[in-house]
Amino acid sequence: MPNTDNNPHILGTERIGKLLLQYSIPAIIGMTLTSLYNIIDSVFIGHGVGPLAISGLAISFPLMNLIMAFCTLVGVGGATISSIRLGQKDKHGASEVLGNVLMLCIINAVLFGSVSLYFLDDILRFFGASEGTLPYARDFMQIILLGTPISYTMIGLNNVMRATGYPKKAMLTSMVTVGCNIVLAPIFIFHFQWGMRGAGTATVISQFVGMVWILYHFMNKESYIHFEKGLYRLKRRIVMSIFGIGMSPFLMNVCASAVVIIINNSLQTNGGDLAIGAYGIINRVLTLFVMIVLGLTMGMQPIIGYNFGAKVFERVRKTLKYGIITGIVITSVGFIACELFPHVIVAMFTDNAELTEIAYTGLRITVMLFPLVGCQIVITNFFQSIGMAKISIFLSLSRQLLYLLPFLLFFSSVWGVKGVWSSMPVSDFLAFVTAVLMLLYHLKKMKKKYAAAVL
Repeated sequence: MPNTDNNPHILGTERIGKLLLQYSIPAIIGMTLTSLYNIIDSVFIGHGVGPLAISGLAISFPLMNLIMAFCTLVGVGGATISSIRLGQKDKHGASEVLGNVLMLCIINAVLFGSVSLYFLDDILRFFGASEGTLPYARDFMQIILLGTPISYTMIGLNNVMRATGYPKKAMLTSMVTVGCNIVLAPIFIFHFQWGMRGAGTATVISQFVGMVWILYHFMNKESYIHFEKGLYRLKRRIVMSIFGIGMSPFLMNVCASAVVIIINNSLQTNGGDLAIGAYGIINRVLTLFVMIVLGLTMGMQPIIGYNFGAKVFERVRKTLKYGIITGIVITSVGFIACELFPHVIVAMFTDNAELTEIAYTGLRITVMLFPLVGCQIVITNFFQSIGMAKISIFLSLSRQLLYLLPFLLFFSSVWGVKGVWSSMPVSDFLAFVTAVLMLLYHLKKMKKKYAAAVL
């Protein structure tokens, strides 16, 4: 048995506030660092390659979202199932999930990476690439797609490592990969002058180092959950459970990809390549705060999953309460920073005057109701953590398809580029209202079903 700090059974006994700090802070640091190295990539590319390179990077966002979609389908689903198994005192079941996660990551990476590479130019043109931005997007994505087996294995298993009692090690994975990327990216971009290929190469090498770190952890017999013989064969019940839980973040990323494609094409029509570059800057900035909230939910997930599996519903409720408050605080900080210092933020990415002006205007409009986003994300991931995949999927899709897409199409046809920006706060508000109403309804049902819980 590992030491007390790494014993997953403390999830059912330790104070919720202490657990949330213990699990969420490492996850938040990890997700923040991951987002920061994407931002740093954009900064290096913007100043080292040029403004069209920023636009080329923005063109690649939908494909990056699809890469993440297939990765989270397995990683998040596997993490949730493994923590529920541990709550049920089923260590062998959690080990089976680990083996299946590894195999699914490899299979998904090979299939998705090879198909995307073959049709890459057609995909990028469909995503809004022009003759000016296509070469930049192609150079970057060719390297990233070749490295998908590495990135899938690293991200997928890192989720399971966090969920099985090792949040600090999961955080260190991100620290190691970000540290490597920060060192390698400027060398490859500026010194060797590899441009977009240099940025992609730095990312893949950094993820390889992180993957080695994670594989070493799971090969160590002292780890509470580790690789065991005979657990690598895919089992239908495990695969279906993983896909069922992971379908929510998967569809969220797929829908995000679809919406970004429409946004890019709308911006290309109404504002050209630099408008797409402006969205790339805005996307990177807002993603930083979204990733921090997602780090919070990653810390919440094993606590909620374990206690839900153990039927200790008061602890589930308290974790949710703390999570919602913290999520709103995080996105409120993002709102204040973007409204007060938009020029400073945009200047980090580019010194091009036209690109700066477009991004400045867009940033201030898109964050108008950003504080509500933190609450919506936490509620969506709460339903995912207790295994209510259908509700989580609906809430994931509500902002992207139910609200953002129709407003995006209508507003852009009326107001052009400003209409694209305006559609985002409107959809944020409606998605927030939907999530809160759904949560209140199901908490009421839980109160009736479990009278002993203080709901």
